[in-house]
Amino acid sequence: MERSLSMELVRVTEAAALASARWMGRGRKNEADDAATSAMRDVFDTIPMKGTVVIGEGEMDEAPMLYIGEKLGNGYGPRVDVAVDPLEGTNIVASGGWNALAVLAIADHGNLLHAPDMYMDKIAVGPEAVGQIDMNASILDNLKAVALAKNKDVEDVVATVLNRPRHEKIIRELREAGARIKLINDGDVAAAINTAFDHTGVDILFGSGGAPEGVIAAVALKCLGGEIQGKLIPQSELEIERCMKMGITIEKTLRMEDLVRGDDAIFAATGVTDGELLKGVQFKSSYGLTHSLVMRAKSGTVRFIDGRHSLKKKPNLVMK
Repeated sequence: MERSLSMELVRVTEAAALASARWMGRGRKNEADDAATSAMRDVFDTIPMKGTVVIGEGEMDEAPMLYIGEKLGNGYGPRVDVAVDPLEGTNIVASGGWNALAVLAIADHGNLLHAPDMYMDKIAVGPEAVGQIDMNASILDNLKAVALAKNKDVEDVVATVLNRPRHEKIIRELREAGARIKLINDGDVAAAINTAFDHTGVDILFGSGGAPEGVIAAVALKCLGGEIQGKLIPQSELEIERCMKMGITIEKTLRMEDLVRGDDAIFAATGVTDGELLKGVQFKSSYGLTHSLVMRAKSGTVRFIDGRHSLKKKPNLVMK
């Protein structure tokens, strides 16, 4: 895979972030999502790669979203798998909240999990706790393992959980164990990545969210030396049938090598709204400011990029 793709892919997430940020706080999540998707698709068309979306919105002939099977790139260059979420946190943008991102991940063809857009149970940690967690173990056992790995007491461990009724049991067990909890309303990609950066104060992620977000987070954590485990949670017979057609064993615990194989992968994200890791888009009189993160697993390089974009010279966010 071409290393130059790292910088090319940042252009994609920057465009999606700039387009969707216009809708921040306006209560219109669908419009924000559509803006991010359109901008991302337009810039993807300029990228020298032969990409295929392997996990996303489902197989469709026409869709406003980037869907499974869609071809991305200009048709030249390496053949790659793509996992993408043009706007991770549509509700966040609609309400003007924290940690909305435009995110994507790529790997060489055949190296990303090919699965439907469905729920996935997840547990994620940063580098210090790699090899110590097991999503089939209890909440308490995982907390103790992370505490030991990070040389702290369980009472000092910070766990991030999506604030959903389905997570009441997890939240109760975390409180009974005495751990500290950070409840988030949306954005579990950012939450998973935060476990790998000390300054965010997050030690572990628990709970279920989208499968595409799980694969994207797996690529990010592969680049950072962290770990995520997952298990698909079908909600209908249709989802079960789709998994069977894709050759996926539903009961299987998905580990890093199941989610992203090989020694190379690239992750890119641009902040749409402010968060612990990335600043959100700011609009000035004639330009927009972006803050992005791009990482490559093979080299271990992690780059934070500040971008200044002329809205007069590039009003449609694309310059071919």
